[in-house]
Amino acid sequence: MSDLESAIPEHLARERTCPRRTPESYQPPFPSYVARFPVSTTRVVMAYFGIQGTPDDSPWGVDGPPRSDRARYVDEEGIDTTVFIGYWDDTLTFDRWYLSKGIAWTDTPGRFVEVIRPTVDRYETLFSSTGRLEGVATLTDSLSGQIEEHAYWGGVRDRIPRSQHDALKPSGMPEIVRDGNKVRIVPHDNICLIRSGQDWADTAGTEREMYLRDVEPVLRPGMDFLRDDGLSIGCFASRYMTVVDEHGYDLDKSFGMSWWRSLAELEAWAESHPTHVAIFGAALNYLSTMGPAAQLRLYHEVTVASADEQFFEYVGCHDRTGLLRTASARSTLG
Repeated sequence: MSDLESAIPEHLARERTCPRRTPESYQPPFPSYVARFPVSTTRVVMAYFGIQGTPDDSPWGVDGPPRSDRARYVDEEGIDTTVFIGYWDDTLTFDRWYLSKGIAWTDTPGRFVEVIRPTVDRYETLFSSTGRLEGVATLTDSLSGQIEEHAYWGGVRDRIPRSQHDALKPSGMPEIVRDGNKVRIVPHDNICLIRSGQDWADTAGTEREMYLRDVEPVLRPGMDFLRDDGLSIGCFASRYMTVVDEHGYDLDKSFGMSWWRSLAELEAWAESHPTHVAIFGAALNYLSTMGPAAQLRLYHEVTVASADEQFFEYVGCHDRTGLLRTASARSTLG
């Protein structure tokens, strides 16, 4: 009898009409876990507030999100960019905060807002170890036991509850709407967002050397490819970010965050593109070598959002910023 749990919690289990890709009699090669949200949580908000150039104060104020973090990256045009990321588990609270404080963020050029508010059946999480949580999982303090659906191609889809009965296919393409000097992207249905991170703060000695020598140098070219050339394979925008503290100093944590036209196109890159095959192989080798003693923490969250769950707004940003790149590539901006 297996002690493995399903990644999908019981209250979100449905009759499956879309087949799983879990191999028969599958036993994962190492343990992984997912965040468990209270049954009362039905929808969350994931909000990204970006600023190109020298960062000002955060947008939060005293009534900001219950969980947040901050990261920086160099964008497609070589501009240092800071992103303040907030997570809410109550959309009404977010709406009140946004109307009172957040809406003013894009009154200043060089800023952008990207928000999705998915129902809980539209996203999944994954962690290589228990302990510190990241991203949307910080809205809960609960993790599953060891789960079955990971470390094989198709595991992401199998962990998204809605995939039990929905193929999550995209419909349409993003279009643009101008409001003065602001540009809003009108989204398409089932856009996909992934945030995939690594935390090596607790590593030391041989393990730290192995991560910095064998894993990170493989990860970076893959992130650069998505940033510079990802549009050709369905990646609208990609950022390889370093997490910073409240004073702007780098932490030993990073993550890739990218927008995709569809989950299927993200899956195709993950399964077959040389850049991700190399990343996946390096990570598996690392975890297999270090075993249970590994101090490196890996995680990700993947969301497939419906059209009415998305909001994208940019002001005074160059035309390769975020989802503006999709419009620029179709020569509809300018």
